[in-house]
Amino acid sequence: MVVFALLAIFGVLVFSGAIPLGGGNQEGSGGTVVLWGTVKVATMAPLLEEFNTLNPNFLLKYVEKSAETFDQDLLEALASDTGPDLFFLPSELAYNYDNKIFAIPYQSYPVTTFKNNFSGAGDVFLTSRGILAFPLSVDPLVMYYNQSELDANGVIYPPTTWEDLVALVPKLTKKDESNRIIKSAVALGHFSNITHAKDILAALFMQTGNKIVAEKQGIFSSTLDTKASDQRFEIPSILEFYTSFADPNKTVYSWNRSFPNSNEAFSQQSSAFYFGFASELVPLINKNPNQSFGVAPFPQIKNYNTKLTGARVLGVAVLSSSKNFNTAFTAASVLATGSFATKFAGATGVVPARRDLLLSKPTTDAYSPIFYDSALYARGWLDPSSKGSSDIFRRMVESVLSNSMTSQSAITDANSKLNLLLLK
Repeated sequence: MVVFALLAIFGVLVFSGAIPLGGGNQEGSGGTVVLWGTVKVATMAPLLEEFNTLNPNFLLKYVEKSAETFDQDLLEALASDTGPDLFFLPSELAYNYDNKIFAIPYQSYPVTTFKNNFSGAGDVFLTSRGILAFPLSVDPLVMYYNQSELDANGVIYPPTTWEDLVALVPKLTKKDESNRIIKSAVALGHFSNITHAKDILAALFMQTGNKIVAEKQGIFSSTLDTKASDQRFEIPSILEFYTSFADPNKTVYSWNRSFPNSNEAFSQQSSAFYFGFASELVPLINKNPNQSFGVAPFPQIKNYNTKLTGARVLGVAVLSSSKNFNTAFTAASVLATGSFATKFAGATGVVPARRDLLLSKPTTDAYSPIFYDSALYARGWLDPSSKGSSDIFRRMVESVLSNSMTSQSAITDANSKLNLLLLK
């Protein structure tokens, strides 16, 4: 523990600039460290070539892993003592690897310093025992809109609040004589055919101030069933708002199971709005190069005192089992704070997590300013199991739609099941 503490102090000195890195002599670190991730080797190769040139006293090697098997591959490698020194830690896996990562103690790297250096989305890596990873990039949840559809219906600007969106739904949703939806305003209400349904719901919950998962003295628990000070922001009310878009008896009825997945429907110009991540920009362009669409911030609660959108955050974590810990810690520090962060974000279609980089947002296109601004107020949550929580959120939505549960009962049930997932 003394050695780890000293190494953490060394990392702080790196961040503060007291120990210069990037081409200078890095006494006390050397050799080869191995980094695992799911980013394509073709993307990483030029970035790492430059990184290793700037940092000649150690060598960083990258191993690409499949996103589908990454979790299992890493667990098996750790069990056989053949794991990497570093790995790109997605925020949705932070909970699972909490006890396998070297957590930087706050005595060495204070919370205020962390928050001053990184956007709020990086807070997902803060736990009671320390910092799990150095935030590298943020992929904020935004709203894509069909410009042609808005123009055709006399809509000048995309909605900025949920109230604005609700007002537009009857205008943009087209139905036939039998009330069958021909064109949808927005994909909300269901779960199975809405891409990122869990992320959208989580963002709605967090906009009311609910963290979904909270920690106290190392114990994690669900906050879904926590009472809000304002009844309008109770989680059951938010769930009712979400499912109302799939209720044929409501004026906001805009989506049903007959539609394809929401990203496909948007590319086919069958829906006016699509909630997706910044990293989806290029894939959406490639799906339909002739489509005229724009990007706007994720809608907010009207007259609310804070702004928030969801995000997927990627960090660089040091495994406590690293055989070259000193160099691994140095490499992680440089990856997060050096020029690598900017170039990595640009190559992967996301946004850097560093605050100073967010302030110098690109102005060469219409999309980047929205992505960069959104990253400043984006937040993640400590998901105990990506698949397990998706199943919980799905049951929560479908039980309300089928009238088998009230919204309050569905939330209470989801809260209990999420607490079971959080038991280690």
